[in-house]
Amino acid sequence: MSELHEGPLLPVDQPTAAPARPKPVTRREERRRRRSRRRRGEEILAWVLVPLICLGIYWGINAVFEFMGTSPGQVWDQLMQVKAMMEKRA
Repeated sequence: MSELHEGPLLPVDQPTAAPARPKPVTRREERRRRRSRRRRGEEILAWVLVPLICLGIYWGINAVFEFMGTSPGQVWDQLMQVKAMMEKRA
């Protein structure tokens, strides 16, 4: 007889007809699982929303500069001119 077709060995004290039922999950374990799922979901949501928010802020600032007909470099130059004028006064 070939050994290849034999099933896995079972412990002597366990009956072969009915497998053991799993233990019910405790409230503490349910809470832990819910919390870990929520944290995983929040991480995924953060990895999606944070770049979208940053892009939105960037596009918003560019739209404001374009609406005013200026650029960040020009605004910076004007601020440096104002700073130089204030230093001359003091």
